[in-house]
Amino acid sequence: MSSKKNKARAARETNPRKFRKKTSVLVIEDVEYIDYKDVDLLQRFMSDRGKIRNRRVAGNSLQQQRELANAIKVAREMALLPYAKRVASTRTGGRRGEGRDGGRDLRGERDGAYGDRHDAKLDDGAPDDVTLDGPLDDVTLDGESVEA
Repeated sequence: MSSKKNKARAARETNPRKFRKKTSVLVIEDVEYIDYKDVDLLQRFMSDRGKIRNRRVAGNSLQQQRELANAIKVAREMALLPYAKRVASTRTGGRRGEGRDGGRDLRGERDGAYGDRHDAKLDDGAPDDVTLDGPLDDVTLDGESVEA
């Protein structure tokens, strides 16, 4: 029984279209050493959100990708590159005016689950309007007198 990798490789070899590996920017520009201070070069291998592009997308060899990843990590540590960038995104699809809940008012549905507890008034025998006349010298909490 053959593995998935061998099947994928065999399918590529039998494919009539030629498979051409993407050439790396490092090879095109003849870069010998990947320096962590070369921010312009390192940003070419990062996405707009600040993620490191993978080997297949960038076209790097394994050794180039390792050196590049280490240089990006050092540059991030030295605050030359950001760990992540905020990107303002616009939501697509869905209907207008609806949020993530599909336009439903979840608070109205939730109130029915609790019954009328939220609408009931607390009746503990105490007067509703309490006014204080004068300073608070003697205050009692749970039967104990406390001085302010």
